[in-house]
Amino acid sequence: MRTQEQDAAKRLDLYLHEQLPQYSRSRLQSWIKSGRVLVDGCAAKASHLLKPAALVEVNPSELPSLHAFAEDLPVRILYEDPAVIAVDKPAGMVVHSGAGNHSGTLVNALLHRFQSLSSVGGEQRPGIVHRLDRHTSGVLLVARTDAAHQLLAAQFASRQVEKVYLALVHGCLSREQGKVDKPIERDPVRRIKMTASTGGSGRKALTEYRVTRRFEKHTLLEVRIHTGRTHQIRVHLSSIGHPVVGDPLYGAPASPLGRYFLHSHRIGFISPATAQPVLVTSPLPPELEAYLEGLL
Repeated sequence: MRTQEQDAAKRLDLYLHEQLPQYSRSRLQSWIKSGRVLVDGCAAKASHLLKPAALVEVNPSELPSLHAFAEDLPVRILYEDPAVIAVDKPAGMVVHSGAGNHSGTLVNALLHRFQSLSSVGGEQRPGIVHRLDRHTSGVLLVARTDAAHQLLAAQFASRQVEKVYLALVHGCLSREQGKVDKPIERDPVRRIKMTASTGGSGRKALTEYRVTRRFEKHTLLEVRIHTGRTHQIRVHLSSIGHPVVGDPLYGAPASPLGRYFLHSHRIGFISPATAQPVLVTSPLPPELEAYLEGLL
């Protein structure tokens, strides 16, 4: 690939991401670090600033495929029927395997306990219809069969699933309830985070909140999300000046909590097995209850 005038002074990793959007950013970074990307015949760093008419050569290598495997790990089941499992995910546990996370995942624990899950999500994410961040706890739905997976996915897509979270945020909100409906997109500078857009770009996202308890410098909120964007609650609450406690990526100060104060408290859905409504609730884990007590 030859760079153009508009590519002058552009970082090598950003240029590759633009030219090769079919590959993930982490994969492109790994190729650069392993010397598989040459600029004018020489290996270059990700931060290398390009010049016009530079020759960029990429020698791809395939990453090893990831697949889930059964592990004997503790997992708390809140509800189960022949179609779906509702799990109480602890903070710190990754939902499924990914870069740097091959063992200790929730999926691995479920495969050990239930042997088989829906195959719709592929070998890496069997049964996973939706996800929670690593440092978020609470209710997570998992499909046991392909038919159940498709029906649950349709409920999520049509916004029929009730998703209620509890979040402790910094500061005192002036209103008892409100909503944030800013679109969400990936941050153009820090690719590991998302950002709330005010210019109309990004994907539509709607978050509603209600104050449930006030403290001197914090507020406990019940939060309902009507869409399922990446980091949605964390992004939206930060965008109105009230970041979630324990979330430095979105502006929260350092906290001894060691996790986000964000908990998937309740999920309501129609069971594909019975066609009846199901409401599953997870109480606040002990470490979050203790943190609230410490604020009194």
